[in-house]
Amino acid sequence: MNGQPPIRIGMVLFPKLTQLDLTGPYEVLNADPRTRIDLLWHRLEPIEAQGGLILTPSAAFEDYGRPDVLFVPGGPGVLDAMDDEALLDFIRGAAGHARYVTAVCTGSLVLAAAGLLAGRRATCHWSSIHLLELMGATPVNERVVEDGKFVSGGGVTSGIDFGLVLASRLLGEDAARRIQLLLEYDPAPPFEGGHPDTAPAETVDAVTGLMSDIIEKRRQAAERIARERLKL
Repeated sequence: MNGQPPIRIGMVLFPKLTQLDLTGPYEVLNADPRTRIDLLWHRLEPIEAQGGLILTPSAAFEDYGRPDVLFVPGGPGVLDAMDDEALLDFIRGAAGHARYVTAVCTGSLVLAAAGLLAGRRATCHWSSIHLLELMGATPVNERVVEDGKFVSGGGVTSGIDFGLVLASRLLGEDAARRIQLLLEYDPAPPFEGGHPDTAPAETVDAVTGLMSDIIEKRRQAAERIARERLKL
């Protein structure tokens, strides 16, 4: 590391996060010895991700200080995270000093709820990307979106692409290319249709139907936050 301090990456946890939103970027960014990643929560006690995976924080918000990179995942727990004032206060404070403020999937809704994406380009999971506009952001239907120091990834598996883009910014393109090869990230999905633009209409309808309840709850939360907190 040539005597340089590590790049401090603080990844926010909350119950019912989607673990791949977190662990995809974690795997990418943890592959270089110049980074140090901490998992952050209110307390040093395990939290349960969506699906039951147990994650253990390595630092509490109040003790962590200033990260070089702030990261927020998405998942069903975003609904509570968007109204967790202590979590949002930490995000606002950390964002003021971070080199990069980032999110994957619906984690961008948490950044928006904290008032950080007003007038900025951002992306999100396809089922919720329209909600960014309700909270003052400019939604962009791309896998990874950069707007200054704000970097966001689309839904779930986009976190790996996001991680490689961020690694190239932090560590250089050569390092990011080495990480991509190390992880053998050479995607060749068995089916076309990982996005509504390419999936059959009946598949989109089926998945949208499965998610209809949480989509509606997110919409209601976004409208309320925009009206009451963001004054939009």
